[in-house]
Amino acid sequence: MKKALIIEDDKVTLDLFSFQLSSEGFEVALAESGREGIDLIQKEEFDVILTDLNLPDMNGIDLISRSREVAPQTEIIVVTGNDTAEKAIEATRVGAFGYIVKPVDFGELMVDVRNAVERKHQSEINRQQAEEIVKLRGRLTSPTSFEGIVGSSRPMKQIFELIENVADSDANILILGESGTGKEVIANAIHVRSSRTAKPFVKVNCSALPKELIESQLFGHVKGSFTGANTDKTGFIGQANGGSLLLDEIAEMPAELQPKLLRVLQEKAYQPVGSEKTREADFRLICSTNRDPFEAITEGNLREDLYYRINTIEIRLPPLRDRMEDVPILAEHFLRHYAEKYERPEVRFSERVYNRMLSYNWRGNVRELQNTIERAVLLAKDSAIDRLDLPTASFGSDDVDADESAIYAQTNQLNLGATDQDPAVMFQTMGRMIIDGLPEPSSDEDKIDVFGQVERCIAEAALKRTGGNKQAAANLLGIYRPRLYGILKRHNISDSD
Repeated sequence: MKKALIIEDDKVTLDLFSFQLSSEGFEVALAESGREGIDLIQKEEFDVILTDLNLPDMNGIDLISRSREVAPQTEIIVVTGNDTAEKAIEATRVGAFGYIVKPVDFGELMVDVRNAVERKHQSEINRQQAEEIVKLRGRLTSPTSFEGIVGSSRPMKQIFELIENVADSDANILILGESGTGKEVIANAIHVRSSRTAKPFVKVNCSALPKELIESQLFGHVKGSFTGANTDKTGFIGQANGGSLLLDEIAEMPAELQPKLLRVLQEKAYQPVGSEKTREADFRLICSTNRDPFEAITEGNLREDLYYRINTIEIRLPPLRDRMEDVPILAEHFLRHYAEKYERPEVRFSERVYNRMLSYNWRGNVRELQNTIERAVLLAKDSAIDRLDLPTASFGSDDVDADESAIYAQTNQLNLGATDQDPAVMFQTMGRMIIDGLPEPSSDEDKIDVFGQVERCIAEAALKRTGGNKQAAANLLGIYRPRLYGILKRHNISDSD
């Protein structure tokens, strides 16, 4: 419940103001002197303060100054019978939000009260975000992390570099990636690295908003604009003023609202629902989706002109299965976090668990890995985490058939070690040889997982060439060792093989 303090030495006015604010849903505290008011401000936090300038024990200007020192976030509205421009200017100069002359128009008064409360709450949000930014800035940038994003694989390092290059601009950014890949974390990093870092970062999930309310939620509305609009409301665009706005699941935004968003981006202005007044739209737009945008356009869920407007810079997050070298780093990161959270500092992963993580598909991406590690820490019976609660099915086949042997035999005939050959030409030759040698499948049962079979053969050949040295084999293949481990596990290739 919102809290208001009324400082007034006239008992009738005090009771009248108290009744009015109580009927508007405020919890009201009363003070009949300046000293009594200051004592209450020191003990409690209020959303708004209403005070007279003429108090029996204190000058109203002094009270405003003192109140701003004690509670700088709380807005003060002066209500007085002293109608002079000098007093109004002086009250505003020392920090008053508004100045109303008696006799009071309560409609005008409540508009000022609601605006003061909203400004106070927005200031509090800004303060909390600024504190969070300080914490984020305090994190050490290491080879395995960037603004809270964990990863050292080549794709993630390229994304980190892209964020560094574009964060401080106002370019619209579209983040694409499967569910659980960390799109919101990337958006946070962009905002933190931008020049808007001290301003609000407003996040909106387009798929979670009721279709009949999303326009009002986005643009705001004025009192009386529709049934239930009992007060003015600042929408998400207004809340993001000066900062950043994240529209998550942008492809789920109702089609009828998309032209209005496009107009805001083009004109940098908008109108709240029911208002004829145009307001400036000063925000940096970040959008994200787990859908293919061109598929969404084809299906009529995303306007093509809006897509090109929001996609000045595109960031594609790879699924976790395409950056398996990050799995051990992420796992250790989550292990430290949950070991501290659940007071289990002794827990460690066994080698068996690492092997399991590197051979699993992680369809839920980083989110699934995080949940799995949290569950493992909670269920660990001793210091060693020896198993993970994962589905038994993984991707890739462990079976080797005659077709695989045939492919291996053909590809092994290529002279890929010749130093005078262009690698691109060699791989093209190998690809044609493999495809040309494949029989036409007569049914679904006859289909061969070509990529899986080739992956297995290449891994075996690399190990054979390096005498079983996995680090040397990984270097030869141009991949990180954890990714090679994942390939070996997927295809059940053991040291004895």
